[in-house]
Amino acid sequence: MTTLAQLTGALTRLDRELVYTSEDFSRIARFMHDATGIRLTEANERMVYARLANRVQDLGFDSFAAYVDKATTSGDERDRLISCLTTNTTHFYRESYHFDFLAQTVLPELAGRARSGERIRIWSAGCSTGEEAYSIAMCLLQGFPDAASHDVKILATDIDRTVLARAATASYPPGSLREVPKPLLDTCFEPVPGTDHRTPRAHIRAMVTFRPLNLIEPWPFRGQFDAIFCRNVAIYMDAQTQEHIWTGFHRVLRPGGHLFIGHSERLSPALKGSFTIVGNTIHRRNADPASGR
Repeated sequence: MTTLAQLTGALTRLDRELVYTSEDFSRIARFMHDATGIRLTEANERMVYARLANRVQDLGFDSFAAYVDKATTSGDERDRLISCLTTNTTHFYRESYHFDFLAQTVLPELAGRARSGERIRIWSAGCSTGEEAYSIAMCLLQGFPDAASHDVKILATDIDRTVLARAATASYPPGSLREVPKPLLDTCFEPVPGTDHRTPRAHIRAMVTFRPLNLIEPWPFRGQFDAIFCRNVAIYMDAQTQEHIWTGFHRVLRPGGHLFIGHSERLSPALKGSFTIVGNTIHRRNADPASGR
């Protein structure tokens, strides 16, 4: 029978056998910055080790250096490394005041334009496992029940293909649903058989399209968005990368459109005059002075 002391000793020996140096961390940090824009500091060293150690060992490596060699040259393992080191904290109706603003202030205009035949597009950038995008869809359908019969779509993107797969499956545990009002749980969700999970009903899921997208690479968009949600994503990036992303959002957001960002995030000073603050971390895109658009 294995005792706790023996198990602890085995784990300690395993940790000692797995070589991890400050240079390994530096290489991983450089890779993450170059590949995703995410900034890792020395304060993240423990987190990097904890999230990757099992993967390094599962692949049979006895050092992080060997693993980094593979991960930075193999497409599949590159994606796995990025997935391990990205943060995906989310739940339905997170920062609920954004959805209140969407419903009360933004939606009436969008619904009117859609009913007159215009195209309406909303982007959930850094959508993680999909709760934000489905929250947007539910918000639209509550105030605009016939939205699905018009040209209204939600694009949801993330760099992490693992979380996108979970978003497409759309099976959510009770903790993820904790801020969903009880009436909506009954009208907008159905049980997932054999579990305590729930999934959005088919007409809600049909409004959302999930796609992989790296925010620091060129964006394959034609046309503009009416609203963009990018919350608690840029906070992990340095100032230069943040400015690149905010400027990109300005480019693809129609004049009068709204940008929703995280509660700890601020737009770059270089964009002063490009947006007007209209709510708590909610910005409306101003018309360009030269064109009036």
